[in-house]
Amino acid sequence: MTLEAGASAASPTEQRSLAARLPTGAKVFLILSAALLPLAIIAVFASLRTTQIADDSTRAALRIASAESARKIGIELIGDMTALRVALGALDTDAADAPSCARAQGVFAPQAASGSRFAISDANGRPICGAALPADIAVTPSAAEPIAARVIPGRGVTLAIKGTSGRTHAQAFFPAAFLARTAKPSAFAPDYEAQILGGNKALTLFDLPPREALERRGTLRIDLGIGGLTLQTRARSAPITSPVLIAMLLPIVMWAAAAGIAWLVVDRLLIRPLRSLRASVASFTPGEEINPDAVRLLPAQEIRELGDTFRAISRTVAEHEAGLAEGLVRQTKLTREVHHRVKNNLQVISSLINFHARGARSAEATAAYASIQRRVDALAVVHRHHFAELEVNRGLSLRSVIGELASNIRATAPEGSAKLSIAIEIAPVLATQDIAIAVSFLVTEIVELSMTSNAAAPIRISVRDGETPDRAILRVVSPGLIDSDDLQILVAERYGRVMEGLSRQLRSKLHYDPFVGAYEIVIAITGHD
Repeated sequence: MTLEAGASAASPTEQRSLAARLPTGAKVFLILSAALLPLAIIAVFASLRTTQIADDSTRAALRIASAESARKIGIELIGDMTALRVALGALDTDAADAPSCARAQGVFAPQAASGSRFAISDANGRPICGAALPADIAVTPSAAEPIAARVIPGRGVTLAIKGTSGRTHAQAFFPAAFLARTAKPSAFAPDYEAQILGGNKALTLFDLPPREALERRGTLRIDLGIGGLTLQTRARSAPITSPVLIAMLLPIVMWAAAAGIAWLVVDRLLIRPLRSLRASVASFTPGEEINPDAVRLLPAQEIRELGDTFRAISRTVAEHEAGLAEGLVRQTKLTREVHHRVKNNLQVISSLINFHARGARSAEATAAYASIQRRVDALAVVHRHHFAELEVNRGLSLRSVIGELASNIRATAPEGSAKLSIAIEIAPVLATQDIAIAVSFLVTEIVELSMTSNAAAPIRISVRDGETPDRAILRVVSPGLIDSDDLQILVAERYGRVMEGLSRQLRSKLHYDPFVGAYEIVIAITGHD
């Protein structure tokens, strides 16, 4: 009986079907998957098959054409160089062998009209047979290679061989037009590219138009078997056929179907409810409640829940807004009060130090009070600049902080340092309060170390950009910091531990150059002013 009563009391929401309880994202995913899966499978298989057939056809045609072109060029070059080698052997034995020279001239005579030429020269480079080749196309044969080759881009190819005795050598130049006519396949479309490669140079025999968007090209290389030359051919992919057109149109059909189905589903389940909810949120003003009733009967459950969430949020916005405004006013007043109290406390401390310094009975006590005064001034300078930057929160300007600090140090310098010279060269960099405090104390310690070692020594303080944008280099140079026995005693007994502690606070190593008298350290910065 209890179970029946509980079941009859179930809310209508709990009795909804499984489809109604599914999230909207799941509904969209299932509908689009069921509608587009057949089209996607057909498009994938058709595109793969079409591409495979076209690529196979292009590669086969390119392979046949490349083999034929390489064979023609190789036969021509090897035949000409063989005839030239025979003539070179005869002339190497007898330089006056006119018939051998005539036979070589007869071999190259049909090619002369296209610009082919040859030359057989002695050890001094004087031509024995043929006309000497210009220096810009000539090549010197070597004993390490049977045939030396030189590719001249845009002009042709030069081949050279050395005689058996080594006293003579022969060269032959084959122009690009002759090689292109020789390499042209007998049965291949004219839309292809062929190049002869040698070393890092290339001679273009046939060229393709500039590459178009989405164009694919097949490339093949074949060794010509002479002088290390290689024939590279490149052809475009197969032209568009009916299978390719089908493969191209199928994605368009799929896109149209997907766009239509997606629009229908998303518009009914998401877009219209979201527009209604957006209108309610856009008209919201603090102190009011968002009314989600306009979307309560729509099928997207998540949007209904989102409307309820907006209404709950709008109830608390007014309460929190008033509390935040009041808290901000209190915090601003508290911050200013703390600043004034700290400033007053530092002023009281400074006044007490001055009061006791005037009553000191020894020069050492006066110097000690002045040293303490300089450190209090360093802290006060950083605090004052930090409060001035609270409104924008960009960081403290080290140029202003160190400049004011240098003025205070000169004002509190001992009698022997009355004419103390402190030069500053500070880049417009910004740093956090913690970095600025450590930098101020470190500069004060180093400057006081210099004044104690040599009261009249000038001091130079610089800050320049580091190797990275978030780093800068602080450098203090003075003759008073040059290495000496007195300086080492001061560092060991008084200043060394303090400067080492400040460098650890800056998380960097303090470098010292004893010959120049310079301390240098890399500091972190937040940017530039």
